[in-house]
Amino acid sequence: MEKGCVHIYHGDGKGKTTCGMGLCVRAVGAGLKVMIYQFLKDNSSNERKILGNIPNITLVDGEEDVKFTFHMTDAEKAQCACRCSEVFESVTRRAIEENYDVLFLDELLHLINKKMIDEDRVVDFLEQRPYGMEVIMTGYYPSERLKGMADYVSHIVKEKHPFDKHLAAREGIER
Repeated sequence: MEKGCVHIYHGDGKGKTTCGMGLCVRAVGAGLKVMIYQFLKDNSSNERKILGNIPNITLVDGEEDVKFTFHMTDAEKAQCACRCSEVFESVTRRAIEENYDVLFLDELLHLINKKMIDEDRVVDFLEQRPYGMEVIMTGYYPSERLKGMADYVSHIVKEKHPFDKHLAAREGIER
């Protein structure tokens, strides 16, 4: 069994989730077993429609009513943090118990940065995960500690985006 690596895709540019999803498709094409969980996102993104039909990919359902963290009240953030911490524990435990080769934790870095998931708990998981398990994390502002633990770190920087012109996300492109 080869050593599993840790991948970080971070920054303000478009494509962090897309990079993670592409890696998941590549892994399944090689016969690996993949689990995907998307924090802070509902279950409506179009890639889920296709990925859910691919053998060896498990999409763990997320929340239905999701707000951006900057739209949440302090009470909503606290409630979301509690839920997300519980989900992190559940998903990582399941990934280990069911012998997944790849675990994609979309937007986890954003939650760590907002202090909604404890970074020490994530570090413990990364240090104790099965030797061959590949872990993909996306989001904003990973700590130097997490970047130091990662084998791959890709900083995706926005130079220009339609959102800057107040254009809504387009079906099939941004969502």
